[in-house]
Amino acid sequence: MYSEPEPDIARRMRKMHATAAAALDATPIGSHEVWGWRGRTLSRPVETASGKRWLRLASALADKAGGKLWEGPQEAEQLIPPVVPRPRLRERRTWTEGEHGYLAELYDKITASTITTHEPILREAPDLDDAWWDSLSTALDAIATVPSARVAVRQEYLDRAMPQYLGIPIDTEVPAWTTAHGDLHWANLTSPALTVLDWEGWGVAPAGYDAALLYSYSLLVPGTAAQVRRRLEHILDTPAGQFAELVVITELLQTTTRGDNLDLEEHLRRRLFALT
Repeated sequence: MYSEPEPDIARRMRKMHATAAAALDATPIGSHEVWGWRGRTLSRPVETASGKRWLRLASALADKAGGKLWEGPQEAEQLIPPVVPRPRLRERRTWTEGEHGYLAELYDKITASTITTHEPILREAPDLDDAWWDSLSTALDAIATVPSARVAVRQEYLDRAMPQYLGIPIDTEVPAWTTAHGDLHWANLTSPALTVLDWEGWGVAPAGYDAALLYSYSLLVPGTAAQVRRRLEHILDTPAGQFAELVVITELLQTTTRGDNLDLEEHLRRRLFALT
């Protein structure tokens, strides 16, 4: 979904992706590549004895290779109910080479395209039918009920970050917690059939977090933002949902201090003013 990283990272990731493909008896197809943020992941279609699959490679410094993000997709495969449309995880491998650890995951290949291709932010209105919106609403409701010890958003972070990045005195106590996908943006959703991708960071978060994140990433396209609010009003138009919006605004304003999501900053501050 992101641009190709700097050459040294790209070369290392391509070499390790080839190593993963060989270990999983998979052959890369064509030249299509999908990069993650700053080259942390590289995914490609592959051919296996069972048919076409999708091979995703994640990397991290060796001492960081593990934990919640590493185990997220495997735990999602075990715990997320089938009513949530997602690619099924078939095999995985982990290893360390040099300074980096690697995780290779072999998924069913989906045919639908992601709604955005290079970033989470929506910049033009997608053509989404009633069935798509109904499927999304059903999926979010189902995810919210999954019992989990995983944590996507921590109260301790909110206590520190909300006053800092919102710039106002605020009660940071989360009114309600539910399970969330944790990274529900337009590059992790497909159409015309809905598939929810990227299950690294799922876990417990403020109730309404996923809907609030999708809404915030829609703010450059007011018509779609209004659709998100209308279709997910049972989540967003509640005290918990409004608090979740403030959580998401906090996180995204923090990213602007690192040079990310700068196009959203003015819109986020307008929404913050409206909420408070």
